[in-house]
Amino acid sequence: MEAQVRTYLNSVRVEKGLADNTIQAYRRDLGKFALFAEQRKLSTRQVERRDIVDFLALLYRQGLDSRSVARHLTTLRNFFRFLLIEGEIERDPSATIESPKFRRALPDCLSLEEVDRLLRQPDTNTAIGIRDRAMIELMYSCGLRVSELCGLRVADVQHEEGCLRCIGKGNKQRLVPVGRQALGAVGRYLRESRPQLLGEHPSPYLFVGQSGNPIDRVWYWQLLRHYGQKAGLRKNLKPHMLRHSFATHLLDRGADLRSVQIMLGHSDISTTQIYTHVVEERLKQVYKAHHPRA
Repeated sequence: MEAQVRTYLNSVRVEKGLADNTIQAYRRDLGKFALFAEQRKLSTRQVERRDIVDFLALLYRQGLDSRSVARHLTTLRNFFRFLLIEGEIERDPSATIESPKFRRALPDCLSLEEVDRLLRQPDTNTAIGIRDRAMIELMYSCGLRVSELCGLRVADVQHEEGCLRCIGKGNKQRLVPVGRQALGAVGRYLRESRPQLLGEHPSPYLFVGQSGNPIDRVWYWQLLRHYGQKAGLRKNLKPHMLRHSFATHLLDRGADLRSVQIMLGHSDISTTQIYTHVVEERLKQVYKAHHPRA
């Protein structure tokens, strides 16, 4: 089974262009199932529907929630479907298993006041502070994923047009508008900060550290958490919360769902629709707080 897992992962990496993080998640999920099957002395041809059901039940007993169990099942479905197409198995044992039902959690986001407070934290009298302010401004202005932000190149920011080009999931390219304040922060960073940080080290990447290397996603996560604590935010600030805030604030102010979907790079509008529920929940809270008969 391990060899089949490697073949499958290589296939989805080449054919679908999935991100490394997604590939790693598939590898972990399939690794757990391969160990489970090994303990039962099962090859992929011998796996039955009840074996997969038992595996999912084991995940529940280990403390995983319904969302995580559903993700494991999706991974197994894709794997067995691949093996069926390749002729490695004669039937798909996962085909008739229903996904666990779960209530989709509403994304956590910042208020406008919290975003303003966060943006005031970097010390813009220093090269590092100018860079950090530009990164936060750009991420919130464009609703970028952290991997998209870290992968930006200088040529991707089109100052005259007021937009940037980024590469999203599945290596899909999209253009996103950039606000004036974010463009101003990036422009200042390019003029005053980036040359100091780069020194003699040329780099095509937009955001770099003192060694001239591009900023990586783990480092940015830690940076954002630091500024969140400094701003006194009660939330455990994560990069994706700026993306959630971008979408929620746009919808709050009347943006249409289709436009937000395009800017976020969602292939399915149902993924974007979760943000409408955030707006609905806020309206309910306002109603309950202020209506005399609420």
